Amino acid sequence: MEFSDSIQFSSTGVLSGIGRALVAAGNLELKTAEAAYQRSKASKKSYVAELVDSGAVSSVALAHTLSKAFIAPLLDLDAIDIAGLPPNLLDEKICRDYQLLALRKRQNTLVVATADPSNREAADKIKFATQATVEWVIVEFDKLFKVNSARFADQTEQFSTNFLDSEFQEENPEIINEGENESGGLDSEIEDAPVVRFLQKMLFDAYAMGASDLHFEPYEFTYRVRFRIDGELREINTPPVSIKEKLASRIKVISRMDISERRVPQDGRMKLKMSRDKTIDFRVSTLPTLFGEKIVIRILDPSSAKLGIDALGYEEQEKSRLLKAIERPYGMVLVTGPTGSGKTVSLYTCLNLLNQPGVNIATAEDPSEINLPGVNQVNVNEKAGLTFAVALKSFLRQDPDVIMVGEIRDLETADISIKAAQTGHMVLSTLHTNDAPTTLTRLRNMGVAPFNIASSVILITAQRLARRLCAKCKVPTELPEQTLLAAGFKAEQLDGSWKPYRPVGCAACNSGYKGRVGIYQVMPISEEIQRIILRDGSSMDIAAQAEREGVRSLRASGLHKVKLGLTSLEEVLAVTNE
Repeated sequence: MEFSDSIQFSSTGVLSGIGRALVAAGNLELKTAEAAYQRSKASKKSYVAELVDSGAVSSVALAHTLSKAFIAPLLDLDAIDIAGLPPNLLDEKICRDYQLLALRKRQNTLVVATADPSNREAADKIKFATQATVEWVIVEFDKLFKVNSARFADQTEQFSTNFLDSEFQEENPEIINEGENESGGLDSEIEDAPVVRFLQKMLFDAYAMGASDLHFEPYEFTYRVRFRIDGELREINTPPVSIKEKLASRIKVISRMDISERRVPQDGRMKLKMSRDKTIDFRVSTLPTLFGEKIVIRILDPSSAKLGIDALGYEEQEKSRLLKAIERPYGMVLVTGPTGSGKTVSLYTCLNLLNQPGVNIATAEDPSEINLPGVNQVNVNEKAGLTFAVALKSFLRQDPDVIMVGEIRDLETADISIKAAQTGHMVLSTLHTNDAPTTLTRLRNMGVAPFNIASSVILITAQRLARRLCAKCKVPTELPEQTLLAAGFKAEQLDGSWKPYRPVGCAACNSGYKGRVGIYQVMPISEEIQRIILRDGSSMDIAAQAEREGVRSLRASGLHKVKLGLTSLEEVLAVTNE
């Protein structure tokens, strides 16, 4: 089942049949289609994945267009029972590499769901592996990717605790001496097949469940694995304690750490290939504890920085203030909040908006979490002498337009950043403070002169991440008026035109919550706030002036999300202070 050869290429010779079909159907401009095709070739990514991931065309429109163009049936994956499909029709690796789902076999014909019916290489692989003719059924790319992610995670369930017990439950677990060299006994640790499969399963499960971090925690008689899902740690597995050394060694090898060093913390990175077109980066950190090395793996998904500022949860006024600030030719924009509050994603979203061919952008981070093509990224290395301050000094000799500093930790870094902002550069950075007003007093306490703060900082945004209520199961709830007033609502807001919602819990969510929503306090530095800074005013003076200028506090911003039904009052009270 193939598309007509007459539309395989455009006049420039760089457009596939899929692109031509979308252009002919009016779903895509010719230039946009060709640009996406060139990007897919450069990144070795499938054309379909590039079109959907970049937002050039929706999965639904793509599926409908390809169904007509390739004269193939259209199927909604939500309408079928995935668990009831015949097993072992097609090799898992082929399905993962080409994003396929085998539906059924009819005599010598294999019916396969795909979002890319033009992929002849996939058809040839299937024919070679099964000796069957391929019949394509068109499905939406997003739904197919979601189904496959969950399916592959489920298929690794064979590596269960019972299997681990048979391999590792020994009365005397193997002890590896720290002085033992790699050839003297660590090879068997590293290449132990059950450990390899267990780690792969945990990484696949974490990604499929939308986790942000994996925690591998050894104790004296137990070993547990926890995932942080929507900001909350959940226990996922309790493998035998005897695998802790082998698992740590495996993770350290693929993260390029020193496997013989178990006395000091180490940092590393690794990758996991989810499919032929999807690779996920992981940041790995080890910490020696009383009973072994605790390992935390952070999932770094580059697509999170490309979602756009609207996806982060800014209200219209907040978004307008932020965009107005970063569009200025020079100045300093600071993002504050605790670890895990989404500061990096916010910064990279801003960088993505500024990342144009005519703009020179340089970043110094510890370490770089998201790879952004077109941006010159530098990893800080304290041991080698490459500190934030040293990197910043070097940046200023590299003719930058935009500089991003991962974190302002000391006076030297703050001074250089402020001088850069005062001399024609846009500087983006982070600080660990509770809210926007206290950020200014924090800089003052670090030793920065009030004049330098007032003349360089143009906007501060403080943020938190609250769990988002599941849209499928949330229900309105009645709360006493006194409770709402105590939380921070004003009497005039309780006019009966809205009701708060509470979590319930269903098969599609985690205890009534699914995903997270940002809570922001976006504070531009006005002339009056500058005057308060110059006379060394307190954070309370700054906060009072910001409120008079219409800047919402973090609590007020969170309560607005409650009013919109995006999160619960309990969640806002938990993540904000007042």
